[in-house]
Amino acid sequence: MEILRVENVIKKFGDYAASNDVSFKMRKGTVLGLLGPNGAGKTTLIRMITNIISPDSGTIYFNDKPVSSDIQNKIGYLPEERGLYKKLKVIEQLEYFGMLKGLNKQDASKSAKSWLARMGASGWETKKIQELSKGMQQKVQFISTVLHNPEFLILDEPFSGFDPINTELLKNIILEMKSNGTSLILSTHVMAQAEELCDDICMVNKGKLVLNGNISHIKSSYGKNTVIIEFSGENNFLSDIEDIEILSKTNNRAEFKINEKSSNNRRLIEQINNAVDLHKFELALPSLHEIFIEVVSKKETV
Repeated sequence: MEILRVENVIKKFGDYAASNDVSFKMRKGTVLGLLGPNGAGKTTLIRMITNIISPDSGTIYFNDKPVSSDIQNKIGYLPEERGLYKKLKVIEQLEYFGMLKGLNKQDASKSAKSWLARMGASGWETKKIQELSKGMQQKVQFISTVLHNPEFLILDEPFSGFDPINTELLKNIILEMKSNGTSLILSTHVMAQAEELCDDICMVNKGKLVLNGNISHIKSSYGKNTVIIEFSGENNFLSDIEDIEILSKTNNRAEFKINEKSSNNRRLIEQINNAVDLHKFELALPSLHEIFIEVVSKKETV
């Protein structure tokens, strides 16, 4: 069942089309990765979905109804540009945002304290925002986005400012919310995060939709021609192997793509074994990072 449907949306700023005939659908209870390089049009799409701005043409549907101000309390939106009132205390800030989303002060305060505990931030209630570190402010910003328990969340670069421990905490919360039926859009530049958390992706470039669908299906469609090897010995032997494109290499591990015309894996294994002590040879699906670079690079040359 769909929660969001974008149909033939166009939005121009002067002569520049920030969204150029974009269409896609999002299933309820899933995480959709909104991907693309800087200036691709992701933020414009998000602002139209949240009814901050309107498309010049085309329609966006939320639960089968055109988006309007009526959906605001059903959505939680964490923008990339953070916006907190520096001189307000944390609890005052969160109560205010909760009341803007339709909660009374008592319910907003209760939800805020529960979320502060969930985020490892109990005791911050009376601290002023300006006294908090960037990572601490990010936690407060996230809580302000979710404390009204929205059915639909849009998170724009939500891991910015977080250390690895808090990144894992937020990942677990996102997956927990999904399991409880929340639908989420995750806009990120970090392909590994999208691959780990998202069910589907929508990739845009220069205002146009360039790739859309289920991640597993997309990866499968790009073929199983990526090889991961682990070995003992020097890695300079890789430059002598024909018909491969090296994606990454370290002292004892390498990842590369095999030329589509080359299918003799046995010969490739023998060639590597003659150069080093081979511990692992694995054929794998391409990473989302590889696909992202390939798709965007092709579009850039068109």
